[in-house]
Amino acid sequence: MHPIDPYILITAVILDLLLGDPRWLPHPVVGIGKIISVLEKILRRLFRNDRIGGIVLLIVTVGCILGSTYIVLRAAYAIHPWIGWAVSAWLAYTCLALRSLHRESKLVADRLAAADLEGARRYLSRIVGRDTEHLDEPEIWRALVETVAENSSDGVIAPLFYLMLGGPALGLAYKAVNTLDSMVGYKNERYLHLGWASARFDDLANWLPARITGILMVVAAPLAGLSGRNALRIVFRDGGKHSSPNSGIPEAAAAGALGVRLGGANRYFGVIVEKPTIGDMINELSIESYRGTVRLMYVSTSLMLILWGVVIWLL
Repeated sequence: MHPIDPYILITAVILDLLLGDPRWLPHPVVGIGKIISVLEKILRRLFRNDRIGGIVLLIVTVGCILGSTYIVLRAAYAIHPWIGWAVSAWLAYTCLALRSLHRESKLVADRLAAADLEGARRYLSRIVGRDTEHLDEPEIWRALVETVAENSSDGVIAPLFYLMLGGPALGLAYKAVNTLDSMVGYKNERYLHLGWASARFDDLANWLPARITGILMVVAAPLAGLSGRNALRIVFRDGGKHSSPNSGIPEAAAAGALGVRLGGANRYFGVIVEKPTIGDMINELSIESYRGTVRLMYVSTSLMLILWGVVIWLL
């Protein structure tokens, strides 16, 4: 693993902005999910202790992705440097979710703008974990702002960070950790012990990127027509309230920049979960809140790329 070539990364970002995540294009994350499903069944039979099985699941999955990506890249470059370059750019592109996050969230926003509450709930269920069938309009706007803010870190800044550090191999290893957490990192009876290692490792992998995202959002806020000063204040005041050690940072930055209140009651699998509130209700949650969060995401991403370019130039 080594830092990614700047031109490969820029190509990957451009591909993401142009293509997003089309369903017809094969995606490594789909393969990662299938690997996890197969390994889970095998390891449940091999280990009576779910926590040990979960540790093995984490190590084998991430190791498999690291090793297979390294082999694919070595083989591609051995055939021809330009083939290796193209494969690297494609693999790096698959790590990013900037365009797809915007597109999927916009489907919800467009349905709400058209007064189609049922359609908005249906599209929202594709991008959030909470139950959506009973959400009213303000709750849907809140869910949109929260998921775009949180995934600005998980789906954009964190993959960029690991691509910058270690190229496509490390970028896909991060996606493997992220996919493990989304599949087995639940605190329910089935996954409480099996998913423990994956959930904790995901927290570790996202610790620094989440804080980088928070800083970028604070700096990006005035450039996006929002409040940088209030974003900074809310990050320090409310960033640590979230049950996740990381999700609260970008959510607090977005809430402060927008002047809205996030958090509160969510329903998961029919069970109501009360989450701490983040931010102050200076403004009502609305389509403008959503649009402001999207601007924050794009400007923060641009700042991340500029910052990386400066570091490369200095070194």
